[in-house]
Amino acid sequence: MPHTRTRRALPLVAATALVGGALALGVPQHARAAVPDTIALTITNNSGRTQPVYLYDLGTQLSSGQQGWADANGAFHAWPAGGNPPTPAPDAAIPGPAAGQSTTIRIPKFSGRIYFSYGQKLVFKLTTGGLVQPAVQNPSDPNHDILFNWSEYTLNDSGLWLNSTQVDMFSAPYSVGVRRADGSVSTTGQLEQGGWSGFFDALRAQPGGWSGLIQTSSDGSVLRALSPLYGVETGALPASAMDDYVNRVWQKYASSTLTVTPFADQPDKKFYGRVSGNVMNFTDTSGAVVTSFQKPDADSVFGCHKLLDAPNDAVRGPISRTLCAGFNRSTLLVSSQAPDNTPGDFYQDAVTNQYAKAVHARMSDGKAYAFAFDDVGNQESLVNDGDPQQAYLTLGPLD
Repeated sequence: MPHTRTRRALPLVAATALVGGALALGVPQHARAAVPDTIALTITNNSGRTQPVYLYDLGTQLSSGQQGWADANGAFHAWPAGGNPPTPAPDAAIPGPAAGQSTTIRIPKFSGRIYFSYGQKLVFKLTTGGLVQPAVQNPSDPNHDILFNWSEYTLNDSGLWLNSTQVDMFSAPYSVGVRRADGSVSTTGQLEQGGWSGFFDALRAQPGGWSGLIQTSSDGSVLRALSPLYGVETGALPASAMDDYVNRVWQKYASSTLTVTPFADQPDKKFYGRVSGNVMNFTDTSGAVVTSFQKPDADSVFGCHKLLDAPNDAVRGPISRTLCAGFNRSTLLVSSQAPDNTPGDFYQDAVTNQYAKAVHARMSDGKAYAFAFDDVGNQESLVNDGDPQQAYLTLGPLD
């Protein structure tokens, strides 16, 4: 499956957990049962909507590296060759549950997505480089007027990672869950009662262009809100949305030091940021400059990319992830120690990621993937287990 912004978060979480193998899950490797080739995923439709639901399990088969789709039994089907212009993909839709009902499918060892749509099947196409994902920030995308969403998952020999995500958009609500070997079930991603309408009301009430993120269908019904990254890219949100906050951060750390401790399990590994010549330079404990950041714009902040690029390394990437979380949550002026993992400090500045603030505020457990590195400080909506017995995806009401 092509690399996308949303997918940044999950593999990094999985990789972090896998570094410690079973120890990260608190179970000795030799004592753990082998993860089967497929596990059951039960989809329950509590949306209250009467339209048919269509399901898709799309991703990369981990054993082969091939991109493709899985049917309801978990059997893998590789995508055929695509074209230029893109050619229609095979119909991978699985009939979903009617309102108030549940459907159980098998999901294989994938790094992929579970899409679901209401009323219409999604349109997928194939290029010579692989699958074309829906891109509803483009008004001409064939899926623009369909109510849909997706969950992300990785199932491999070390277990299951399953999340709910709002990194690209906030749309049809759902929660995810996993049943463990002891019979307990962990869930996350559920909106509080009235959370759907409350989120959109919050954006409409927020000055500064935030209501421009909302997309509606031809009949005026709400479909989704774009992420602020896509809002900036499409002009729906002003490119200056974060300028005032970024300028204040740069001003503060021209005369003081930002201390970044990016690894919770390595408290002695610290980096020190100081602004000089409009660049924030980071030094290690020896005083050597290890990386530098130009003053980021809103695009870089909301996307955690470009001027806040985060390579998968041991220095720049972890620092950038920490900065990205601090800018989105507006905590870099609250504390000079980063990351600030105190939820009460998040989103308190007048200039902040108002989209992420509104998402988190309406989650039953406060957890969400509202931007790419929302997993800093474990604020993400993710369930994980090394011996998963069953997975769950529950479609919630749009109330």
